[in-house]
Amino acid sequence: MSSIGTGYDLSASTYSPDGRIFQVEYAGKAVENSGTAIGIKCKDGVVLAVEKLVHSKLLVPEVNRRILTVDRHIGLTTAGLLADGRHLSNRARDEASNYRETYKSPTPLKSLTERVALYVQAYTLYSSVRPFGVSTILGAVDKDGPQLYVIEPSGVFYGYKGAAVGRGRQLAKTELEKLALGELPAREAVLAAARIIYLCHEDAKEKQFELEMTWVGDETNGIHLPVPKDLLDEAEAQAKAALESEFE
Repeated sequence: MSSIGTGYDLSASTYSPDGRIFQVEYAGKAVENSGTAIGIKCKDGVVLAVEKLVHSKLLVPEVNRRILTVDRHIGLTTAGLLADGRHLSNRARDEASNYRETYKSPTPLKSLTERVALYVQAYTLYSSVRPFGVSTILGAVDKDGPQLYVIEPSGVFYGYKGAAVGRGRQLAKTELEKLALGELPAREAVLAAARIIYLCHEDAKEKQFELEMTWVGDETNGIHLPVPKDLLDEAEAQAKAALESEFE
């Protein structure tokens, strides 16, 4: 970074001479230091999966959730600073609630994503605040069918068929590109997501992690729910077996 040390990285409201906002780039680095999170838009729904790193043996398993429900049909997960992610999830819940009160109907995911992205972008405009250190994946099934979006720390958002954020995003994206996502049923997407998360964790296999997964679609009657325990166990078992055979 050519402008480091010259004062251009002290505020999110200051451009460097080459047109960069370093505080936003640093927020992206915070995302890269986090566990991997992926989203898959499949034929009949959306699957979200997270590599939840376990920092202490004293933590209660399956309690500290990283995938949150924003509305009955919308799930959200983040990679980066956890507190920032929870703040954004609460903001998304407020936006979804306001939409329901105003229009008496469930929130379209694109509308919600636009509102949250504007909120994120506002934190890149003023020197009195800092950008959010998270990339956010939102998934839902609404009137337009399965939907998947990612909001970056800059406030820009994109629609995806398959998305990955966090430390292992490049490997995850490579694996996602191999899948025929438009033809993939939700149950097969769960198995694929588990395999990809385990593959991404190989680079940090000395650290323990939990696999957290949720889905929304025909299998759940359009409601965002955790993946059933039996299916999650099957997905983890297949992911471990695939990993062992790949590295033999």
